Amino acid sequence: MKKRFPLVAILTALFAASFFIVPLIATFYFSLKMVRGELGFAAYASVFGSAAFLQTISYSTVASLIAIVIGAVIIVPTAYWVRLKVPHLRPVVEFISLLPLIVPPVVLVFGYIRLFGSSSWLPLTTTATGTDILLVIGYVVLSMPYMFRAVDNGMAAIDIATLTEAAESLGASRLRTIALVIFPNVRAAIISGAFLTFSISLGEFVLASLLNRPAFGPYLVQLGQDRAYEPAALAIMAFGFTWACMALMQLFATRKPGQRWLPRLTKPAAQRTTP
Repeated sequence: MKKRFPLVAILTALFAASFFIVPLIATFYFSLKMVRGELGFAAYASVFGSAAFLQTISYSTVASLIAIVIGAVIIVPTAYWVRLKVPHLRPVVEFISLLPLIVPPVVLVFGYIRLFGSSSWLPLTTTATGTDILLVIGYVVLSMPYMFRAVDNGMAAIDIATLTEAAESLGASRLRTIALVIFPNVRAAIISGAFLTFSISLGEFVLASLLNRPAFGPYLVQLGQDRAYEPAALAIMAFGFTWACMALMQLFATRKPGQRWLPRLTKPAAQRTTP
């Protein structure tokens, strides 16, 4: 019996995809019309030639990378310790990791301002460096649900108890075990969480705006109020960057330890045949 062609399913999928694809095509087409009467990439050239764009994207990139490092240093040992020693506390840790999804960022940043304001014992908001530290901490908190889930799923795929016993039998301390055994085995999970953290931090608006930091999110909103074509170009660029991050996440997630990034162009010497 021949299977019927799934026409209804394909039409439904195309109809649903049109809600995503058509606005994207329209935005891209609009971004090409900066010069009247012709299509070109003048809006993209204007964005890349802006000193404010380079300054804000550099600032957000550095802050995001610092947040990724801090988040990995905090989350990996925590997830490791919970799975190895206190599995009964795993629901509590999972609930804590989900709190940033429940508490709005505006509440979080106002709490920071009240807690670390000028009248606080640690007045971080009175200096630019202190405010930068608060922003990075905010990025770490906002990305915690995604980083924890990625790392926890990565640890679920390996036998951390056996790896720990093997490392300790060779004389490794617990800190050395985490650094040299656990971290490399959950590298793909950490990188996946890092890409998610970077995507969230790069476009974050509330924290950077209320802390008055020169980040990319407030710049994007301000540009949308002042210009017409450049925001459309930035939207397309942000879309492309997000999909690039998703592709890299998939690449790292499916890559096995020791696997080459590209296939061999020539056979190994042992497999070559001599005439």
